Amino acid sequence: MLSKKQTTELKAQLDKRFLELRDEIKQELLTFDNEEYSQTASQVHDIGDDSLADFLVDINLAVISHHIQEVKDIEAALLRMSEDKYGRCRDCDTPIKYQRLEVQPTAARCIKCQAEHERSLHEREDKYS
Repeated sequence: MLSKKQTTELKAQLDKRFLELRDEIKQELLTFDNEEYSQTASQVHDIGDDSLADFLVDINLAVISHHIQEVKDIEAALLRMSEDKYGRCRDCDTPIKYQRLEVQPTAARCIKCQAEHERSLHEREDKYS
């Protein structure tokens, strides 16, 4: 079970990261919408340039998508905190070690259940590959 001090420290870490991500997403969206970027894409002269422009767009969208998912994970962790469910594994309901939460404060599973979850995801991916 987490102490009040540990929970407070982890909440501060989550809040700080949330604000950082909000600013990063805002900056990425502004960059994505930047006139210079649009001009570069519109000045495409051959298929290679077109492919590069598409690649840059894909990278930017992937970064934004990753950051949005991280924001959702933070919001879910904060919700678990407000419901006194934070720090307990969603699968087996055992306490998640503080050391794990220090490194991954959005963790919703203990290491054992997370490994099993990832293994089952890989098995499903392999099944459909």
